[in-house]
Amino acid sequence: MGQRRPRLAKPTLDKDLEKLSSVEEAARQTSRRLAAPGTALLFIVLVAIFAASYVTGKPGAVVVIAASGIAAYMAMNIGANDVTNNIGAAVGARAMSMAFGLGLAAVFEVAGAVIAGRGVANTVANNIMQGSMIASPEILIWAMMAALLSAAILINVATWFGAPVSTTHSIVGGVMGAGIAAAGLSAINWGTIAGITASWVFLPILGAVIAAALLFLIKETIIYQEDKIASAKKWVPVLIGLMTGAFAGFLSLIGLGQLVHVSVPVATLIAVATGLAAWRLLIPVIARQAEGLENRNQSLRKLFRVPLVFSAALMSFAHGANDVSNAIGPLAAIVAAAQRGVTGSVHVPLWELVIGGLGISLGLLLFGPKLVRLVGTEITRLNPMRAYCVSLSTALTVIIASWIGLPVSSTHIAVGAVFGVGFFREWYTRYSRRRLDYIRMRSGKELDMTEPFERNDEELKRRFLVRRSHLLTIVAAWVITLPAAATLAAMLATAMFALFI
Repeated sequence: MGQRRPRLAKPTLDKDLEKLSSVEEAARQTSRRLAAPGTALLFIVLVAIFAASYVTGKPGAVVVIAASGIAAYMAMNIGANDVTNNIGAAVGARAMSMAFGLGLAAVFEVAGAVIAGRGVANTVANNIMQGSMIASPEILIWAMMAALLSAAILINVATWFGAPVSTTHSIVGGVMGAGIAAAGLSAINWGTIAGITASWVFLPILGAVIAAALLFLIKETIIYQEDKIASAKKWVPVLIGLMTGAFAGFLSLIGLGQLVHVSVPVATLIAVATGLAAWRLLIPVIARQAEGLENRNQSLRKLFRVPLVFSAALMSFAHGANDVSNAIGPLAAIVAAAQRGVTGSVHVPLWELVIGGLGISLGLLLFGPKLVRLVGTEITRLNPMRAYCVSLSTALTVIIASWIGLPVSSTHIAVGAVFGVGFFREWYTRYSRRRLDYIRMRSGKELDMTEPFERNDEELKRRFLVRRSHLLTIVAAWVITLPAAATLAAMLATAMFALFI
């Protein structure tokens, strides 16, 4: 047999197919990156069409449609940056998946915005800038437009860099800067600003204290008890009843109060009755869940997953009720000024709340996972018990603020609660007598309080459970946000006045 002739042709088909596969994969990756911005742009267009159905044929229709689009952009930025606080703790504790948490938050954000969002939106629309000091409705319109756009741009940039800033700081700063550009310092209601600013200092501390107190209760009554499961069967229904009662009271005051008058005593009675009913009904439920569980902390995590899901839902509802104002308050002022020439008291219609709620939810779904991971995993280590304390304390604090009608930073409160839990863990690890007794018992030592127990105090002092670097970074972002938003809004407002008035 003769030798086989060498193949002169190159296997170009295989190589070309490999190149085509690489190009297709690159195209898929690019399309994925463009999917979220494309969906966001489509939502803005749909909101403009939705707003047009309400204002076409009325004065200032074009301005209102444009403002609705900017409000939708602002709402999506709120969802991308701020709603992460609602589910970050639960996702970080692995009590729920990212997809389930995003869906849960989206549903309850819309519900909170539509049912209970009007009160705080009225504060942003009416009480920060004094409309009576503005020379004309046109100036008020473009001032509020500049406030909305500046806050949205600032939050968008912060989200891009992964910084959980305060959307409330952004819009309050934006309204301040635009108001000063419109009519000087006299255009701002400094009494309202002082109250809001004080709440930004006090409420994060309150959130941290409530979270630490809840964690102290759980550690003392459940975690460091000899029979953990029996203690959990007793106390977990109590904790769920507390959460359910708080939500019922808030809903009756803020939500039901929009339909019929509900006094504070009646709302309190509803809260107590609902909380007691939830506590009683959940006793057998928790008892069934506890059957067959081993007497260890890992079992407790299973019992706290349901409470944590409910607390995340409550937090999302409270956040929707409070922070929808950051997008809808200025829009309400623009609509009133454009259609009726009103620069004073403004009413917030339902269709504006719907835009805000849907925008917040969509922003969370499209752009939220990055900051969910930061809040949930990178500040301090969270398990379901700690995450429950963070969620419930944040929800209770935001509920109180929404009831008063005060626009607060849920970012401040949630992150404050996370830090409160972390710092409390450090203190409790070093100084808790009950924990020391529990360790003695588990190690087989007698519970003789005079007997020294070996522990490395120097190691405990060096053991930090909170990442201080994140605290400094986040506080710095909070400090910068308001003046940056005010400056940007003043610049945009000055440009808009020159172009359109």
